Amino acid sequence: MERLENPLASMRTIPAVYKILNLPSVIELVSKFGHSVVSAAVRETQDELRKNLLDSSTTEKPSFTEKAFVQKVHGRVLELVQKSIKPVLNLTGTILHTNMGRSFLPKEAIEAITEVALNSSNIELDLTRGSRGHRDAHVEKDICDLIGCEAVSVVNNNAAAVMLVLNSLARRKEVLISRGELIEIGGSFRLPDIMKSAGCSLREVGTTNRTYLKDFQSEVSPKTGMIFKAYTSNYTISGFTKEVNEKKLVQLSSEVNVPFVVDLGSGSLIELKKNGVQIEATPSKKILAGVDLITFSGDKLIGGPQCGIIAGRKDLIKRINANPMKRAMRCDKVSIAALSAVLKLYRNPGKAIHCIPTLRLIFRPKDEIRSLAKSTLPILKSYFNDHIEIKVTDCDSQVGSGSLPGKILPSAGIRMRVKRNASRKLTLTQLASIFRSLPMPIIGRVHDDALIFDCRLLEDENILIKQLEFLPEILRKNVS
Repeated sequence: MERLENPLASMRTIPAVYKILNLPSVIELVSKFGHSVVSAAVRETQDELRKNLLDSSTTEKPSFTEKAFVQKVHGRVLELVQKSIKPVLNLTGTILHTNMGRSFLPKEAIEAITEVALNSSNIELDLTRGSRGHRDAHVEKDICDLIGCEAVSVVNNNAAAVMLVLNSLARRKEVLISRGELIEIGGSFRLPDIMKSAGCSLREVGTTNRTYLKDFQSEVSPKTGMIFKAYTSNYTISGFTKEVNEKKLVQLSSEVNVPFVVDLGSGSLIELKKNGVQIEATPSKKILAGVDLITFSGDKLIGGPQCGIIAGRKDLIKRINANPMKRAMRCDKVSIAALSAVLKLYRNPGKAIHCIPTLRLIFRPKDEIRSLAKSTLPILKSYFNDHIEIKVTDCDSQVGSGSLPGKILPSAGIRMRVKRNASRKLTLTQLASIFRSLPMPIIGRVHDDALIFDCRLLEDENILIKQLEFLPEILRKNVS
């Protein structure tokens, strides 16, 4: 098909779909990727061409050539068939990075997922009675034994857990909460909005920095449906502050006969201290203190799949499970299988810290991390010659996702800084983009005019080294 002498003088100059599909180069695409995918790519490319033709702001109108058109079709086909979600190498230093999927699952959980995904399972089948069962039963006993609660309900994330608790126990009633705990979590989800969506009325208590028991007592009324406490996770209030002792709130809630609920956000199932880092078993401590219900995430400190766990009094859990919203928020068989496998590991705390990646990475010693950074440094240097300054550096990791807020984990990594007098021009932004363009993108963090690769989450340097092999080609395209 020859280049048109009058380039796209009208819409009719763009060949019909069937004509394009009969081009030899396109027939080859069809045989490889299928008729429907290639047809969709052809139509999208046609639409783009028509849009450019009708664009009055464009002085130089595009022209149709077979080669250019087919190249665009080929590119669109690859976009359509390529997986959107892919593994990345997280070298930001944030272990539980929400944008990158939070916790890694242990191999025991992966095996459990594969087993139930490939087969039918007894997710809601009571094998003893031969009748319908409850999916939460697969994880309830383990959680109850680990934190000392009476009953458990599991939903698809912690925001859902909070909403379900509010809607089940305090719908059309007031919820008392300290003004300083009206938090916003990731994705601009605000606790007051969640309460409103759950059908509750927010009753703010005290001030942002100081709240007393008398503030709660003065707001209690027949309209009160719940006393609620939320852990602030990603921020702290320091200085001239005051908060109410939870034991006093437990006593007050008992006196006025309304539930006292604590949203932990994150929660650990075992108490651990190693390498100067301590994780407290907050869920069990809250239950022991008499808190009626607690909510926390499964994919944070626990190191399991995404889910929200509601634990506490059996009578309240029964009301929550009777709410029609529970079915809309329940976990699928894959999440239940993964969570169950992770909980079994916690039966042996000594094994859990080695087998659960989240715990292993939190407690990973700095010397081990620094040694790995040193071993990869010469290889990384070999790809950049003299225009990038590269060296091993001390840095700080964090747990992330609101877990252990303010706790810094001493770490080590590789610092890359663009030399100002370099012969080849490359900006820091371009450098970060180059590493994101690798088949398995490498994600670092920009700090102090440098790109930092924190090696805390890099346990196998061969993964990094394999990706570096693709650097020369990408550098040729991006560096002048």
